[in-house]
Amino acid sequence: MIESLHKISMVDNEPEPEPDEVGRTSEGASHLRRYPAYKDSGVPWLGEIPAHWSVERAKWLFERMQRTVSPSDETVTCFRDGMVTLRKKRRTSGFTESLKEIGYQGVRHGDLVIHAMDAFAGAVGVSDSDGKCTPVYSVCQPKRNANVYYYAHVVREMARTRYIEALARGIRERSSDFRFEMFAAQEIPVPPPDEQRAIARFLEAIDRLTRRYINAQRRLIALLTEQKQALIQQAVTRGLNPHAPLKDSGIEWLGEIPAHWEVKRLRHLGEAIIGLTYAPNDVVGKDEGVLVLRASNVFNGRIILEDCVFVKREIPERLIVREGDILVCSRSGSRALIGKNAQINKEIAGVTFGTFMTVFRSQFNDYLFWVFNSKLFEHQSGAFLTSTINQLTIGDFYGFKIPMPPEQEQIAVIQYLKEAAAGLDTAITRTQRQIDLVREYRTRLIADVVTGKLDVRGVEVGRTSESASHLASHLASHLASHLDLEDETDFAEAEEITPDEEALNE
Repeated sequence: MIESLHKISMVDNEPEPEPDEVGRTSEGASHLRRYPAYKDSGVPWLGEIPAHWSVERAKWLFERMQRTVSPSDETVTCFRDGMVTLRKKRRTSGFTESLKEIGYQGVRHGDLVIHAMDAFAGAVGVSDSDGKCTPVYSVCQPKRNANVYYYAHVVREMARTRYIEALARGIRERSSDFRFEMFAAQEIPVPPPDEQRAIARFLEAIDRLTRRYINAQRRLIALLTEQKQALIQQAVTRGLNPHAPLKDSGIEWLGEIPAHWEVKRLRHLGEAIIGLTYAPNDVVGKDEGVLVLRASNVFNGRIILEDCVFVKREIPERLIVREGDILVCSRSGSRALIGKNAQINKEIAGVTFGTFMTVFRSQFNDYLFWVFNSKLFEHQSGAFLTSTINQLTIGDFYGFKIPMPPEQEQIAVIQYLKEAAAGLDTAITRTQRQIDLVREYRTRLIADVVTGKLDVRGVEVGRTSESASHLASHLASHLASHLDLEDETDFAEAEEITPDEEALNE
C-alpha cells in the first residue's frame, strides 16, 4: 500500500512531457510528476531533493520568540494533529493545569509552534490565534522568506519518519526533548520561496478536501450506528412480538416492558472483574509476553489487534479472559469511551486485560452483550459519571437494572440481532476502512510533496471554483482507483473548499 502511493499521481503508459525552464509540465494541475533532476540532500530522513533546492540549518531560517504575556491572554495549545489554537476551541478538560504559569510566553497568529516533549508525535503547527503558551513550546518566527506553513509540514515529516524520536534525550517513555536549540541545529530543505508557498497552498487544499470526505464518512458511520442502536433498543426492551402485552417496569426512564419479562440487577446475573495493574517495566515485545487488552483494542463491538501492549509478569487466573466474557472500558480520560465494549471470542480468549477495563462474566452474556450495546446501558452508565470522574466502579455495574426475557426468547433475540446487525456492521467497518485509507493517502502525499518527490508548481488550487473542482475530481479518481473507494461524490462536490490564500502566501 505505502509503496503504491508513491505512484498515485503518476500517469501510466504516457510519455513524460518536456519541462519548461523551471521544470513545469504542460499538463499543469492534471498530473503530479517528479522534478526533472535530483541530488542527494545528505540528510538521513530527507533523501534526494530537487537539484535546485538547498539545505540549511534551521537557525538560519527561524528565530525563537520570547514575548511577555498580558492578563487578558488566553491559553494556546499545540495538539498532536498539528492544530495550534486556543484551548477553549478544542476542549477544556484532560489537561494538566498549572497552579502558577511560570515562564509562560506570548504567541501570535502565524507563529510556528513546536511542542518540545510531543514533537515526536506531530505536535507542531502554525498558531491560528494570539495568546499565551507554556515554556515547553518553542515559538518561532522566520528570519527570511521562510513559509511557516511549509516548515510546519517539514517538522511533522521529521516526526513521521521518527527522526525526532531518534534524536530524543527522552525525559519519559515515548517522549522527546526537541527544544529550539535542537531544532535550530537540524538541516532542513529550502525550496525557493514561491515553491514553499505553492506547496503550502496545495497541501492545505488537499487537507481540506480529505477532511471533507472523512467528515462525510463519519456522518455515515453515525447514521449507521444510530440505526443499529434503534434495532437493539427495540429488541431488548420490547422483544420481537409487537403484540405482546406490556407492564410498567417500575423504572421511569425504561417505561413499559413485556408483561412476562423480569427486571434484574447485574449483581444477580454475573461477576464484574477489574483488570490487571502492571508497571512500565513489565511491558515487553510481542513475542515475549501476554497481550493486555485496552480501550484501543475495542472498536464497533469487537476486538481489534492494533496498538497492542504485551506484559511479562504473573497473571491471576481470573484475569485471563474467557470465551463469552464482555470486555468493557470502565475508566478513561475520555467520557465518550466509557461503556465501550466487545465480547471475547475463542481466538482472543487466553489473554489478559488492563486495569482501566472491566470484564463481566455471566452465563447470560450472549444476550447481555446486546443490552450492553443499547441505550439502556448508555443511560445507566451516564448516571454514574461526573464532570471530573470518568469511571464505572464494580458497585456501579452491579446496580444496573436489566430487563430479562425468558431463556428461549433471549435466544430468539440474539439470533435476530446477529442477522439484523451484520449488514450494518459490515457497512460501518468498510466505511472506517475508507477513512483509514484516505488518511494514509494524505500522509504519503504530504511526505512526497514536502520532500520534493512530487512537483506541485503550476497546480492551481483555491483561486476559482473551476480549479478547486478540477483538483477535487483528480484526487477522487486517484483515490477510487488506487484505494478501492466507492464514492467520489464528497470530493467532487468540494469546490467551495478553498484555503486561506492570504495566510498561506504570507
